[in-house]
Parts: sequence; structure tokens; C-alpha cells
Amino acid sequence: MTSYAYFVQTCREEHKNKHPDENVVFSEFSRKCADRWKPMSEKEKKRFQDMADRDKNRYESEMQHYVPPAGEKGRGKKRTKDPNAPKRSLSAFFWFSNDERARIKSLNPEYRIGDVAKELGRLWAQIDPSVKQKYEAMSERDKARYEREMSAYKNRGRAAPVPTAEDEGDEEEDDDEGDDDEY
Repeated sequence: MTSYAYFVQTCREEHKNKHPDENVVFSEFSRKCADRWKPMSEKEKKRFQDMADRDKNRYESEMQHYVPPAGEKGRGKKRTKDPNAPKRSLSAFFWFSNDERARIKSLNPEYRIGDVAKELGRLWAQIDPSVKQKYEAMSERDKARYEREMSAYKNRGRAAPVPTAEDEGDEEEDDDEGDDDEY
């Protein structure tokens, strides 16, 4: 715990002792604690800093001999994605973005990735509903494709999905691997 956390804990204990039956609104209590903490001198804060230092030493000592329980994954370990898994379906907005990104970049070469994304979002919000329907239909077809491929993938035991005749007839092909990572 930090020195400030120890200070708040001490304030809470003092408040409970003085007003045992009172319900505390945390946001108000926290604000009052912060108002008391700010003007405190380093000498006054030292007591709480010492408590935090002792707690840090205790934690580090315990962690030196800590062994996680069997079968438990450690923090921060990411799952690895199977490269044979089907690519997720794109939303209507991403289909729209794939069509419009190059045009926005050519009209505004000084735009960075975030600027392009903001412009795409602004255009999407203003798009004509009939045009938006086109992209929603593309998204629905892509969602159906993903569900078919995922079903086949799960049934094959992690084998690569086989394209269907319907997939080969689609003119909307997402060959920009990782484009949706730009946002």
C-alpha cells in the first residue's frame, strides 16, 4: 500500500471510532482526506511513508518465496492465437473504413493514423442510411462467413478452413491483413 492509502485507512478508522453508526459516502470522505493530506508537512507524512516502506519490504520478502498454485497461469501471459483460426468478421464501419481510408489519406497526406480514424468516424456518423445499409450487408455476409469457417475449424480440430464456393464468389475480400489494427 502507498503512504496515502495508509493515511486514508487511518482516517477511516478514526472516523469509525468517532461515528460508528454513520454511513460514509466514499467520494466525499475521499475528498476530505485529500484536502487533509495535501497541506501536511513531510514530517507528518513520514509516519505513513514508514508504514508503506514496511509493507513494501514485507511484500518483496513474501514474493521471493512465492510459488503459484499448480495449473494457474501467471499474470501478463497472453494466449497465443492459432494462425490457422479463421479471421474474425469485420463490422460495417470497418468495411466502410477499408473503402474510404485511401481516399482520405490522398486528400489529407498530412493526416496521421489517429486523424484518419477521426475523419472516418465523422464520415460514418454522417453517411446516408442507404449507403450504410450496403456496408451493413457486407458485414452480415462476413459474419456468416466467419461463423461457417469457425464451425468448420472447430469440427476439424484446428485445421485450416476450406473456402466454400460462396466465399470465392464474394467480391469483397479482406486482403489487408491487420488493417483493422490501425484503430
